[in-house]
Amino acid sequence: MNLMDHLLHLDRTLDELDPPRWAPPDADATHLVRKVHDLRRVRLGDLGPADLRTLISQQVALPHVLPLAGRLLLEEPLLDAYFYEGDLLLAAIDAPLSAWALLPELDRRLRAVITTLPEAAVLELPRGAAEKLARFVARPAPLR
Repeated sequence: MNLMDHLLHLDRTLDELDPPRWAPPDADATHLVRKVHDLRRVRLGDLGPADLRTLISQQVALPHVLPLAGRLLLEEPLLDAYFYEGDLLLAAIDAPLSAWALLPELDRRLRAVITTLPEAAVLELPRGAAEKLARFVARPAPLR
């Protein structure tokens, strides 16, 4: 499945695309848990960069949210989604290999973009980010 195939469902929610639908969070659930539950009921086309960073960081419905993040990252790899420049990129590259294996074209394209990042910009990222980016680029490509 290519990147565009994943983007055809922008009018649907994760609850629709990633069954089963989640039950409402417990009354004593944390803010983060409530936020993730709420995001599963938002149309994919309405999810913003911060929402995608949250979902990816929590490893929720990665086959659906990584392509959305990828669409943004291919255009602006160091996008500041919520906390700092590059936070969405760093969340995305931390996604499990199994998620990237479903998206080999996006994986290849994102690796290529990462290799073009200016060294000065990479050095401005949080401690350890340059190493994470290098590991992502250097790891074996997903087989598909």
